[in-house]
Amino acid sequence: MTGTSPRRKTGGRQAQIGLADIEREGLRLGLANLTVNGVATALGVTPAALYRHVDGKLGLESLVGEAVLAELHIVDDPADDLDAHLLSFAQQLRTFVLDRPGLAAYMQGLFPRGAAGLRLQREAVEALGRRGYGAAGAVMLSGTVASLAINLAAAEERHRPYHEGPHQRELEKVYALLAADEVLAPVHAELPAISSGDYFSMVMTACIRGLTTAAPPDRSVAEILTGLGLVD
Repeated sequence: MTGTSPRRKTGGRQAQIGLADIEREGLRLGLANLTVNGVATALGVTPAALYRHVDGKLGLESLVGEAVLAELHIVDDPADDLDAHLLSFAQQLRTFVLDRPGLAAYMQGLFPRGAAGLRLQREAVEALGRRGYGAAGAVMLSGTVASLAINLAAAEERHRPYHEGPHQRELEKVYALLAADEVLAPVHAELPAISSGDYFSMVMTACIRGLTTAAPPDRSVAEILTGLGLVD
């Protein structure tokens, strides 16, 4: 829908809003704080005025989420081999998602939900096509790597508040609980300190190696599933 609807009267005149206004205020609020009431208040209209343009909260999320994803452009270095490409793909997703709170939750729902999501999926298929994959295998592999990366980023996003402010006390309680356990204390003492970025890369590298071993470019999706014992 591209028409306009009235705002509340201001100074005797009837102001108008459109999708561009809704998108602008939605982006300003951010996906993590996005609500129909919040956008309506920012625009000086009733929630009913927004419903003339978007299909409730999910429609508002799609409008704003796709506008955010339109800014995401995965860089594909042609010099990267398959594993290096997939790790770079995952790392770029993580960085983009963590810089935009609420985007991980949006992408964990339905995907793709619009033109920006479709573009990203097509580009991922094309990148793996350049490395020997057919479209079906590329969709399965890139989708799996993206899901793992987004889920890890979402967990990292949820954990961030515990490293600052009043929430940090709860993290200190966890450390104290582990330190007091006779079995777990010496185990955790042996574990090296590792940054969240390095942890992400470690997990994704291990997962990618397993995925590309199970799903090499020369196997069809049916052959991959058969090899994993998932189909006869």
